[in-house]
Amino acid sequence: MDTYLETGRMTLRRFTGADADALAALHGHPDVMRYIDDGRPVPRDVVERQQLPRILREYGELPDGQGCFAAVEKSSGAFLGWFSLRPASSVGLDGGTELGYRILPSAWGQGHATEGARALVGHAFTQLGADRVVATTMTVNTASRRVMEKAGLSLVRTFFEEWPDPIEGAEHGDVEYAVTREDWARRRGHR
Repeated sequence: MDTYLETGRMTLRRFTGADADALAALHGHPDVMRYIDDGRPVPRDVVERQQLPRILREYGELPDGQGCFAAVEKSSGAFLGWFSLRPASSVGLDGGTELGYRILPSAWGQGHATEGARALVGHAFTQLGADRVVATTMTVNTASRRVMEKAGLSLVRTFFEEWPDPIEGAEHGDVEYAVTREDWARRRGHR
């Protein structure tokens, strides 16, 4: 197992080709995908032929230490989802290191998303030399917004994009959250 980072309850590791079933279950879950892309589950063949190969390829293409990492529960070995750090590329973002995450519904409400997001924000600043960590979601995705806030990011703006196939809630726009290295360090100093 190629461990990337450990938190209190999780090990974050590189994906492998053996993770196709776990990734297909995550990306194929309608509740997970509700606020992402076109709001529909991703078919297994798309995960196997496009998404997993892209994740694996990115380990060699992205700046060192960036990519998408499988989150595994230490106590059980169960796959929980993934966390990522990448150069910002989501619609509406302009610069920075982008934090991303997707967690299986069976692990929702247990603090895993916040635990992983906090760890990656800290890692981005202390190990990867990031100046700014950013994230985005739909305005109506209140659970993800809470995770961003608990991870130390603050609301920057609400913005509106023209989506080819808008999903429910798109009329409320999307939000950008961010934290700079200076703000993150200052907040940590006041604990």
